[in-house]
Amino acid sequence: VNYMSPEQARGEPLDSRTDLFSFGAVLYEMFTGRQAFDGDSMAEILARILKEEPPSPQTLNPEVPARLEEIILKALEKDRKLRYQTASDLRADLSRLRRDATAGTTAATTRPAPARVAHRKLRLAGMGFGAAALLALLFLLITKAGFIHRGSTAGTQAPGIHSIAVLPLDNLSGDPEQEYFADGMTDELITELSKISALRVIARTSVMRYRGTRKSLPEIARELHVDAVIEGSVMHSGNRVRINAQLVDAKTERNLWAQTYDRDLGDILALHSDVARAIARQIRIKVTPEEQKRLASTQVVNPRAYEAYLRGRYLWNKRTGPDMRKGIGYFEQAVEIDPNYATAYAGIADSYLLLVFYGPAPPAVNFPKAKAAALKAVALDDSLAEGHASLANAYFHYDWDWPAAGKEFRRAIALNPGYAAAHHWYAGLLSSMGRHDEALAEIRRAQELDPLSLIINTDFGSTLFDGGDYDLAINQLRTTLELDPGFWVLRWWLGRSYLAKGMHEAGVRELESAAELSSGNPSALAWLGYGYAVSGETARTRHILAGLQQKAKESYVSPYQFAVLYAALGEKDQAIGYLEKAFQERCYEMYFLNLERHRLFRPLRSDPRFQELVRRMNFPPENAPAAD
Repeated sequence: VNYMSPEQARGEPLDSRTDLFSFGAVLYEMFTGRQAFDGDSMAEILARILKEEPPSPQTLNPEVPARLEEIILKALEKDRKLRYQTASDLRADLSRLRRDATAGTTAATTRPAPARVAHRKLRLAGMGFGAAALLALLFLLITKAGFIHRGSTAGTQAPGIHSIAVLPLDNLSGDPEQEYFADGMTDELITELSKISALRVIARTSVMRYRGTRKSLPEIARELHVDAVIEGSVMHSGNRVRINAQLVDAKTERNLWAQTYDRDLGDILALHSDVARAIARQIRIKVTPEEQKRLASTQVVNPRAYEAYLRGRYLWNKRTGPDMRKGIGYFEQAVEIDPNYATAYAGIADSYLLLVFYGPAPPAVNFPKAKAAALKAVALDDSLAEGHASLANAYFHYDWDWPAAGKEFRRAIALNPGYAAAHHWYAGLLSSMGRHDEALAEIRRAQELDPLSLIINTDFGSTLFDGGDYDLAINQLRTTLELDPGFWVLRWWLGRSYLAKGMHEAGVRELESAAELSSGNPSALAWLGYGYAVSGETARTRHILAGLQQKAKESYVSPYQFAVLYAALGEKDQAIGYLEKAFQERCYEMYFLNLERHRLFRPLRSDPRFQELVRRMNFPPENAPAAD
């Protein structure tokens, strides 16, 4: 990459002048002892090739004649119209330089030698400038075909690599509006590699934390517990995409493989599949025949639909109500352009599902839309893991069809073993069914795949809470505070865990933080009201209740939150009445009724009306296996 011309970095058509630029880069390195364009990452190198001029060779090595410096810098002109136009022109200038240098040899030996430069440089030890240039040209000819034009493997097999992190691809377009595209390319590469079950691939949430980081690759690898790192860049112009990628051994920082890909946007899915298969070959990881088939079965996508999809995913990942609503618009635009775009339907499903949590939005309105989109995604592409995971969530949170949800989650995981979200969501289903050991195994797997995800680390704590391990839950949640103390859901679960331990003061303090950080999320407020009630401050509970009743006149508030407050106040009839409303509105929180550890509703368990509600939820017997 250090020898790549600007026009090659931009993905433009190439001619012989690109080789002359590379030749100039080799000459520069031979006579100065350093590369003209270097950097800590491929993206940094490419940025310098495109935007920066190399330091004057004479400043690095005073022994370089002024005429040689002119030749080198002319070869390195970024505008190829100003560069040497033919190799014969460059050869003529080098020949003249050799002639003049030879003529001046006798005189030169009578002058005192200049001071040695203090930096690393190659010793030319009696070799004339023409011979040095010839050696540089030989080096170029040897390496050009295998490296400069068509990419490179470093010639080193890399066995023993079982885990990889794909760092955020750098956006080389120079347009901040293209960040969504670079993020999307990172996501797609992670998704393709995740299909290989023998390879642990770190999920998007964790790697995005390293965007713009100054940490070294070994540091990043240690924090993510991976053997190798993929870094690179993407340039998007019109319907063309150029991706530069390299695989680096995390311990030695050796480049194990590097490649540049130029494709039409419609072939982008095949590009990511090609990258995944090339990396699998390089590290000699086992890829099953079924996985090989899935990696090879790529589709051509409509470029406009694909760009709309990437914009939708970019907004979906922001996890705010307004962003997800805007994201739905882009997903719908994608399927309008291409009605057979299964992945975009999965995006619609995921957005409507999470709007219920982050909106907040009425589940009876959003969940049916999510289910319809998920069914469409699976009908269009039964091999799409995201579609099956979305459908599983609809069965789980809307239909309360526990066996069907379990079957779909397992199908999603089989299709993409590295899909962290599927393991995460499956853990929630297993926990609600009372299968706590299996739930912990799934949430641990999700954490291995996405170790820096706030929500996965938080839900690791909530899964421990659901299993009754309050001390372990508190330890996990307090550890997660180091990632982001401002995450309100984390504070919410930590407060509830303290309350379960009887640590009311600490619990209320955390729940107050959750309510403030969430800007008054109804769930955060309801559980703060519960905390006040168990602490003997029922007047404050009633104040929160009145506030939520007023809020419900302006925006959606789940009836379940009112049930929490009335149960906390000991008003059983009101609590059961609101639980019935929550059942009718298909509120996702209703699955908590199956968890004995959620002590809030224990006083209601002997009431026949409560028992009838539980029966209508169709909970499976605790620890019963889900139907295949």
